[in-house]
Amino acid sequence: MILAIDIGNTNIVLGVFEDKKLLANWRLATDRNRTQDEYGVLLKELFSLSNISMQSIEGVMMSSVVPPVNGLLEAMVKKYFGLNPLIVGPGIKTGISIKTDNPREVGADRIVNAVAAYSLFGGPLIIVDFGTATTFCCVTAKGEYLGGAIAPGIGISTEALFARAAKLPRVELMKPPSVIGKNTIASMQSGIIYGFAGQVEMLVKKIKQEMGTDAKVIATGGLAEIIARETTVIDKIVPSLTLTGLRIIYERNQGPGGAYSCR
Repeated sequence: MILAIDIGNTNIVLGVFEDKKLLANWRLATDRNRTQDEYGVLLKELFSLSNISMQSIEGVMMSSVVPPVNGLLEAMVKKYFGLNPLIVGPGIKTGISIKTDNPREVGADRIVNAVAAYSLFGGPLIIVDFGTATTFCCVTAKGEYLGGAIAPGIGISTEALFARAAKLPRVELMKPPSVIGKNTIASMQSGIIYGFAGQVEMLVKKIKQEMGTDAKVIATGGLAEIIARETTVIDKIVPSLTLTGLRIIYERNQGPGGAYSCR
């Protein structure tokens, strides 16, 4: 079994794979103040609740966009699983050719998503990840990562609206009864849901024009389904895209031609 760990700015997403099947997955709040033992105890409880033995994990693959948490999770894996985790970065085989100005500055999560989406659907692709930021990643038919766009995420945008506007409350992210809101909450929901749907439609349109092809659009992230329901430009929603990408990268770095071992 393989443990995949994606460390994001808001959440740490974990998944256990047996061969290519995702047996269980969990989402923890990213907390830089937790110790390696606190993370270890959380995972021990999650594994127990899912009836999965921690001793059955044969390898661990990690990606991160939060450097201060990397060491904590790496130390936790070594202590509680007895394994050296592989971490997405220089020297790791991904199978994706990165064609940006500075490949080293591309977020690990964006590379992992590109690996998964290209493996599942081929190219050309546009991958939209609704996370802390909303990212748009472009992959050619040859598996070349071209770059993309980064916009403020839905969560941080709505929090900023609440924090900076004294009379506006926090609202549940759900579709309002109508686009024209009849009260403050419905008006905010309309602006958020339809506003971000419009953002996705415009960026996808512009990206397709620049790519010169009708690329397939794959969405992932916690809020993907909410936005996808209000637009026709998203072709497929894959909630476990990042975890799947980590599993694929792990496999590509094992066995003949693979450079790493977790033991």
